[in-house]
Amino acid sequence: MKWMMLIVAGLFTLGSAHAQSLGWFEMQTALGGAFAGSAKYEAEAQTYHLRGPEGVEEPGAAHLLARRLDGDFILRAEVAGEAASGEWGWMIRDSVDAASAYVAAVIKADGIPALRVRQSAGAPEVTTSAAAPVGGTPDILQLERQGGRFILKTAVRGEEFSRPVSVDMNLSDEVVAGLFSGAGGEVNLSNVRIVVPPGPDDTPYQDYLGSNLEILDVDTGERTIVYRSDQSIQAPNWTPDGRALIYNSNGLLYRFDLESGESTVIDTDFATRNNNDHVISFDGTMLGISHHPPEHDGQSIVYTVPIDGGTPKKITERGPSYLHGWSPDGRFLTYTALRDGDYDIYIIPAEGGEEIRLTDAPGLDDGSEYSPDGEYIYFNSVRTGTMEIWRMRPDGSEQEALTDDHLNNWFPHVSPDGSRIVFLSYLPDVAPDDHPFYKQVYLRMMPADGGDPRVIAYLFGGQGTINVPSWSPDGRRIAFVSNTDLL
Repeated sequence: MKWMMLIVAGLFTLGSAHAQSLGWFEMQTALGGAFAGSAKYEAEAQTYHLRGPEGVEEPGAAHLLARRLDGDFILRAEVAGEAASGEWGWMIRDSVDAASAYVAAVIKADGIPALRVRQSAGAPEVTTSAAAPVGGTPDILQLERQGGRFILKTAVRGEEFSRPVSVDMNLSDEVVAGLFSGAGGEVNLSNVRIVVPPGPDDTPYQDYLGSNLEILDVDTGERTIVYRSDQSIQAPNWTPDGRALIYNSNGLLYRFDLESGESTVIDTDFATRNNNDHVISFDGTMLGISHHPPEHDGQSIVYTVPIDGGTPKKITERGPSYLHGWSPDGRFLTYTALRDGDYDIYIIPAEGGEEIRLTDAPGLDDGSEYSPDGEYIYFNSVRTGTMEIWRMRPDGSEQEALTDDHLNNWFPHVSPDGSRIVFLSYLPDVAPDDHPFYKQVYLRMMPADGGDPRVIAYLFGGQGTINVPSWSPDGRRIAFVSNTDLL
């Protein structure tokens, strides 16, 4: 087990295990000096307020909010509201003893990020400043443990992480890790996450991490975890009435009620091997699903079913076919299909019929979605060597690239007013035509006709995070899934 606290198996809401007095953490303590500061968790807002000790001149004095962790993990937090005063950051220690070995990712009082290290108990502290990210004092601070290597990353909100800085040292496998505020300092933090990644013996697509179902305000970047599971949940759709999210888990579709916090299975009759390619019709009456029936050798086939459940109707006769979009007028479905050795984008009448091929470029074309006015189909394509966001007319004409950068960009989703798109970006260490689980990724947003993307979320996820349309009806928020083996 990679986490140190017992959790209840299965699905549970945020109001139980997570809404503890210290949120992700289990202790707070003073480091150096006799006078403690304070740490407070606001459960409703999911924010933290840390205040360092006052009137303490001892070097290294701080107030620490922490928990015990073992193995590898990633710690991330964002400054909320007013800028921090004094020093603050993440700290990983052998123990809470003031003289213990530790490594800290620090935002110093002058706004410069640094790694601060005590290599062994009682040894002197060594501080190595890092280059401040372009744009000024960092808003986002991340400290990652990879065995004996500790990696600092920072970012100004909206920008990618700056060049990482790392240090090698020997800390215990089990450590005390958490947030701190230095003497006289004060900081408010949001979007605090502790990510425990897959273990070295975990097998992709067999050993799944737990999931956070999150809602993100796309303008402010503030995130709220509304549901947590020790199972793999994936790909939330937001229902057009704004009342629920629909996601898949273990082959089934679930409806999560945003008011009650309850999750219930949607009856899809024989279709019990559904993947994360599911969409809702614009009028909110129908659900399109991608199911793997035995009679098609387990290949994905597109079906439709009433939004409240029922017996699915087969739409595509050939597989594999992975559903991604429904036209605003309800007449067509758009999907990715493997035909003649290549993955391309197709459309088909929503009642079934002959499929129509829209793309024929070599390599993978995927993630097709209609704009709300029906004027375009957005998609991602690897035809240029990297995965980029494209769009075309609904008949396949006027295909044009909207992104061209060093990241690999997937699954464009168009806002309800048609003005913006949100998409998932993998770092260059992931193959352009691959979209695996459990990677450090960005959610980015840009104008619907192209432009400079800005980061709206920093997270651990990938496959299943945002495969399907997930904007709220008012265009202010999106739903997505992040992952961790710590619940």
